Amino acid sequence: MEKYIVIAGNIGAGKSTLVRHLCETLGWQPYYEPVTENPYLEDFYRDMEKWAFHSQLFFLADRITMHKELQDFQGSVVQDRSVYEDAEIFARNLYLQGEINRRDFQTYWKIYQNAVSLLTPPDLVVYLRAGVPSLKERIVQRKREFEAEIPEIYLEHLNSLYDEWIRSFGMSEVLILNIEDYDILENPEDLNSIAVQIKEKLRGVQGELFS
Repeated sequence: MEKYIVIAGNIGAGKSTLVRHLCETLGWQPYYEPVTENPYLEDFYRDMEKWAFHSQLFFLADRITMHKELQDFQGSVVQDRSVYEDAEIFARNLYLQGEINRRDFQTYWKIYQNAVSLLTPPDLVVYLRAGVPSLKERIVQRKREFEAEIPEIYLEHLNSLYDEWIRSFGMSEVLILNIEDYDILENPEDLNSIAVQIKEKLRGVQGELFS
């Protein structure tokens, strides 16, 4: 692996769009969210408190596998959401909401921390930040049926955890972008502007990386 960028952000922030554009622009390899079907998901939606721990543990294992795969990749990669977010945002939110009990969360957290200590961190995390109205608008635009009923309070909780996480994240450099300042769905110039900022951030951290 040469260079490793993570695109982080809440549901509907535009991560996949940005990953695709960066890889087309830079000739890098995209890594999207795992598409493996979670065998616990149906049970989770039927009884969250009973199955949240199992479901999140499966997602964590899937994300660790992906991180190791891209870590071994011979080239530069851009990843859509990271193992850190699975744990620090989504699993933690379920714990705070009482869907995962304290004992199970402590077990989950120990596995997560041990795994992270063995993985190579990214060179740069690009955090796409947005208010809930903007997230809801983008969620509606992409017309995914399973996202249609996501409550605003859920997105607000995730936003708070994202902000808390990114403030304390110290394993790599961070670039925070307010996506309300950009139209990354319709305006190629805005996407190019973000690509330039990412290049400059990487140059400042690691020297000249691009010709």
